[in-house]
Amino acid sequence: MPRKPRQKRSRATVDAIIEAGFICVAEKGTDDTTTRHIADKAGISVGSLYEYFTNKEAIYDAMNQRFVEEVVAMIQPMMADLVRMKITEMIQTLLKSFEILLRRNDDRYLKCVRHAMRVDIKDYMGPITKILAELVMQHLMHHPENMRVRNIPTMTYIFINGGIFAVVRHLSDPNPPISFDELAQGLSDMVGHYVSQERQLMERAESKMGQL
Repeated sequence: MPRKPRQKRSRATVDAIIEAGFICVAEKGTDDTTTRHIADKAGISVGSLYEYFTNKEAIYDAMNQRFVEEVVAMIQPMMADLVRMKITEMIQTLLKSFEILLRRNDDRYLKCVRHAMRVDIKDYMGPITKILAELVMQHLMHHPENMRVRNIPTMTYIFINGGIFAVVRHLSDPNPPISFDELAQGLSDMVGHYVSQERQLMERAESKMGQL
């Protein structure tokens, strides 16, 4: 049974294995990568690798979790600034930062995410969905005028999950019909237009009530 890394040296070995997994998958894909490839890239023996992971699928699981942690760690320090932006600017800034994250180290994450789409990375998205929902709530607190939007919990769920699906679908396509910038613009326009329309509807309704 694989052991959990407790000492600093063991944690460094696990980190090296996970990093090697990202490199190998970016170069070879998930199907053609083997534990031997990963061990060689990490500079350890296959036997040492099996001390921490039962097979390459366990390494892929750790890689997916690490990627989600990176996304959450990217968002957290940005939140104080994001919540003060207009909603369209917030969405575009967030997606641009996500693109920069994906393109680190010669698009390593981007290549890995494209492969990961085939192994249900959506199963790991809970922490990302949670922090995005928190971001929306904090944004509303800084922009109380947007509290006029009806069914906020429902629309938050739809926009977050619909946005994640659109981004995942775009990333999984090696030849997408639109650029990532166009996707970011479209998503921000969609949300911005909806919020604006909702505010106008509520303002007209309140105006009519005032005339009665």
